[in-house]
Amino acid sequence: EVQLVESGGGLVQTGGSLRLSCVTSGFTFEDYTLGWFRQAPGKAQEAVACLSVDLNDTWVADSVKGRFTISSDNAKNTLYLEMSSLRVEDTADYYCVADPARGLVCYGMEYFGEGTPVTVST
Repeated sequence: EVQLVESGGGLVQTGGSLRLSCVTSGFTFEDYTLGWFRQAPGKAQEAVACLSVDLNDTWVADSVKGRFTISSDNAKNTLYLEMSSLRVEDTADYYCVADPARGLVCYGMEYFGEGTPVTVST
C-alpha cells in the first residue's frame, strides 16, 4: 500500500522559510515520479514541483521558481520541499504526490498524501 505522510507545515511570516517532508512507503522510491501539489481555499489544485530519481531531474512551477527547491533522500525514502521567501499567496494545503509513471511528469498523479497546511501571514 502506497503511503505518503507529510509534515512541516505551519504558520510563517512573509519572507520566511519552511521545509516540508514526505515520508513514503509501499513502493520503490526510485521507480516513481514524486512531487508536491498545493490547493489554496477556493482555488484549483496546482502542481508546485516534481522530481524523478530515475532521471535525476526536477521540475518547478514558474510561480515558485527561485524560491522553492524539491529534493529527496533516497536512503530514507523521503521527499522534501524547501520553501523560502514565502508570500501570502503561497498559503495553501500542500500535498505530497506520487505516480508510477516513468519520466518527469507532474500531472495526473495517482497517489496523494493527506496534506499539510502552510499559512503565510503579513
